[in-house]
Amino acid sequence: MMSRNLLKNTSGTEDLKFWDVTSNGGDGWKVEKLPIECGFITDNGEDKYFVTSFELCLKKQVIDLQAEGYSTHDLDAQPAVTVKDWYSGWFSGSKGAWCGCIYHLTVQLLDGNKKVLQEFKPEPVTLDAEHEYMSWREVSHTFSNYGPGLRYISFEHGGKDTKFWKGSYGVRVTRSSVTLKP
Repeated sequence: MMSRNLLKNTSGTEDLKFWDVTSNGGDGWKVEKLPIECGFITDNGEDKYFVTSFELCLKKQVIDLQAEGYSTHDLDAQPAVTVKDWYSGWFSGSKGAWCGCIYHLTVQLLDGNKKVLQEFKPEPVTLDAEHEYMSWREVSHTFSNYGPGLRYISFEHGGKDTKFWKGSYGVRVTRSSVTLKP
């Protein structure tokens, strides 16, 4: 069982391909190029991210682990499932402006009937533009001891801005990953 990212199009290089948009509030999801002043350098050359708007935007991928090549035996051995995501608020160096945001993440391990075996759903994170530097932050969680029967993983994330500004000033997300390790 090799460890690889099971999510597809994690930085928007193919717009919203592979993602199911579950909430598209405000002006909806957009894909933007990483500005130089954002201070985020990728190790794989990707230079885009997804951005939310002034009302809640959420998107999801449900990974079919058997379709990805994992056997029932592999999955029932309860490999460690690690999820990671990067998020940030909005900053314009040229305008000297910040906009706060709220970030949401829900990851569920599902059985063959899509019943939840375990869930990681931290409290939404609010980045306050007036009191926090809007640097990129990583969230990470590893599932273990979830019992046999894992067949799917649901990964949903998104958010919105805190100032209700028209446009795309909400949370930015990129480089999401879901990996399995025996």
